[in-house]
Amino acid sequence: MALAHPHPGPLAQAGEGALLAVRHLSKSFGGIRAVHDVSFSVAAGEMLALIGPNGAGKTTTFNIVGGQLPPDTGSVTLGGTKLLGLRPDAIWRLGVGRTFQIAETFASLTVVENVQLALLSHAKQVLGFWRPARAQHREAALALLASVGMESEAERAMSVLAYGDVKRVELAIALAHRPRLLLMDEPTAGMGPSERNALMALAKRLAREQGIGVLFTEHSMDVVFAHADRIIVLARGELIAEGTPVEVRANAKVREVYFGGGTTFEHQPVILSEAKDPGNARGAGILRSAQDDIGDA
Repeated sequence: MALAHPHPGPLAQAGEGALLAVRHLSKSFGGIRAVHDVSFSVAAGEMLALIGPNGAGKTTTFNIVGGQLPPDTGSVTLGGTKLLGLRPDAIWRLGVGRTFQIAETFASLTVVENVQLALLSHAKQVLGFWRPARAQHREAALALLASVGMESEAERAMSVLAYGDVKRVELAIALAHRPRLLLMDEPTAGMGPSERNALMALAKRLAREQGIGVLFTEHSMDVVFAHADRIIVLARGELIAEGTPVEVRANAKVREVYFGGGTTFEHQPVILSEAKDPGNARGAGILRSAQDDIGDA
């Protein structure tokens, strides 16, 4: 598929004609402000990184966009359609996919069966899964696995895969729903340097080819600066900087927030603390993510 906006222009960055537009988002927990007046946009085919120290409000922002949390104020639209007030499954049906810090797959099924199940879900055929499943959507599943370099592993059980391969399968599962927007929450957590850069290079290529907007959070700065088209930076719930990797790297306020005055990203380790900013946002996970976001406020 041809990419309509390989490099988002001023209108897309301002939110006019953007795929995702987030405007004046605010959220508090028990009187403690987790997110305050945050606005940004994502264009089709763009990789936008959302970064910030622990407690910055990244997870809260992510979960509001995905429908797991309601904001106090603000708006979120996807291609002009309002998302706020919709359930996560309705938002998913509109074309918002998501991957998680800890990959969510079925360990007892094979690689191809995991992707087939995702395709069955997309086609609303899950209730008929167990009897005829192995014959359904197999070719489409294999094509998705080929797109992420995992077709040769199709018949292996998920439980025996290396973690980097599990994350590739998770990406294929997300793509099975034909998303317009993909939310990637700490996609490279637990991976080595070569694995994480390979995964994000793959995600970037697929986003370009299929015109998918990608919003991702990430603690590994080598991944962020190598693969993001633009970066937005949160600190204590507020947006303090946005721009290209070059612009953000040179931003004095960003350097101050991360490292203290007078230092630069070049003079510091590229991998920030791996302390988790929980993002699975299911049941008690919502409370844990809220606690994490307000912990340093």
